[in-house]
Amino acid sequence: MSKKQVRAISLFFTVIFFFQSTALSQITSGKRYSRLVIRNAMIVDGSGKPAAGPFDIVVENDLISQIVGIDPVAAKDGTAKRPAKGEVEIDANGKYVLPGLINLHGHTQDERGGVPQPVEYCMKMWLACGITTVRDVGANAKTLKWREQSEKNEIFSPRIYAYGVFSGAKNADEARQKVQKLKQDGYDGIKLFGVDRSIMAAMMDEAKKLNMRVAHHVGVEETNAWDDIKFGTTSIEHWYGIPDAAIISGRQNFPSDYNYNDEVDRFRYAGRLWREADWERLMKVLDGMVEANVAWNPTLDIYEASRDLQRAQTNPAFAEYLHPTLEEFFRPNPANHGSYFIGWTSTDEAFWKENYRIWMRALVEFERRGGTIGVGEDAGFIYQMYGFGLIRELELHQEAGFHPLKVVQHATGNNAKIMGLEDKIGRIRAGLKADLIIVNGNPLENFKVLYPTGIEEIRDGKVFKTGGIEWTIKDGIPFHAPTLAKEVRELVSKARQTKK
Repeated sequence: MSKKQVRAISLFFTVIFFFQSTALSQITSGKRYSRLVIRNAMIVDGSGKPAAGPFDIVVENDLISQIVGIDPVAAKDGTAKRPAKGEVEIDANGKYVLPGLINLHGHTQDERGGVPQPVEYCMKMWLACGITTVRDVGANAKTLKWREQSEKNEIFSPRIYAYGVFSGAKNADEARQKVQKLKQDGYDGIKLFGVDRSIMAAMMDEAKKLNMRVAHHVGVEETNAWDDIKFGTTSIEHWYGIPDAAIISGRQNFPSDYNYNDEVDRFRYAGRLWREADWERLMKVLDGMVEANVAWNPTLDIYEASRDLQRAQTNPAFAEYLHPTLEEFFRPNPANHGSYFIGWTSTDEAFWKENYRIWMRALVEFERRGGTIGVGEDAGFIYQMYGFGLIRELELHQEAGFHPLKVVQHATGNNAKIMGLEDKIGRIRAGLKADLIIVNGNPLENFKVLYPTGIEEIRDGKVFKTGGIEWTIKDGIPFHAPTLAKEVRELVSKARQTKK
């Protein structure tokens, strides 16, 4: 069937169901309905297979109950069997429907640098950008409360999985006790920073006994990717420990005056790490990760300022969406983590551009060899705003060489698998949670249509504003994304006026 025929059929369905469709004013954003029907959807289901449609999707309470394909011939002669009318309906004609995006590396923040910042800013930004689930890898007691409030639909927020931070163990016994305490406190998993090998061995053993998944931020430490392979870490966050494990000499060639605690030093020389990794040895590391089922969540977006600082600092979306507290935190300041751009040079950027080329090549090779790649943003640092960072991550995965269908799979099906939730979320499939986004436009053609800022197109010589996510549906609850984006803009505007 040609694209022209598909458009004609979609228009036909639009006319048929015009009187059945429920207007926006009749849908309460943030309310779950007993039966929601999405009509005429073009579906990208999160499995990596091509888009298909049109379909009707039936949501009953919090689950997808039916996905019904529309036969064009039967539709023309009036014999097409369509799902019964819903309590509310959304016409997705001309739109694409994807699984809700999963943020594998999020931080639910209500302050930056000790200065208060409303947590609803973070949460509504995520929902407006189509994020329905967040793995918070830095969770604390407040995160646990927000998780509960989100589960009860008391706040507008994505679903939260809280990974508590493991730290401070002096020996193996203390390591086990700290893991047990995280479990007792109700955390869903563990965020591990750089750690000595003996401590890691004990904590990983205890985590497995308690069925707690571990996200490892592997810095320049005693441990690296070989230890993640040996002990069976769930996912490597970022990337340092991977090329570090592939250096023949065993350690990067740091200058004699290098100071790891000086972030200018740390990030400057991180930009020269990939070039020192031996490619043949790196392939052995990647194969080891594949065999041990260690996933890789690269967070390409959070380092992008290092390769192009001016681009990062002049993001047009900052004008309306950057909260002044976050803006101040971004300014170069040794007191704030990630605000390290003091004396940053074109030479630094050149090294980082090379870093990205090798890093992206390694990512593609990892998946080719059978590895699982996830998508996370790490926003709230280094010029990345919540939600916007995740969409930028999708663009960067495409830049690395992945087909857009695979990129969507990274952010949905793969992320669900990494979290052990593939039987609940991450796909558009009957029986799974009703986590969906309805997009104005085709993200497979242009991921920029996902941004709340939308895109501009030229039609008949005139500029039209289009794009953006129309609905973010979490647990069967429809959230009107443009309304959320408007509320964020108002929140930011008010905060700026107050600051003056």
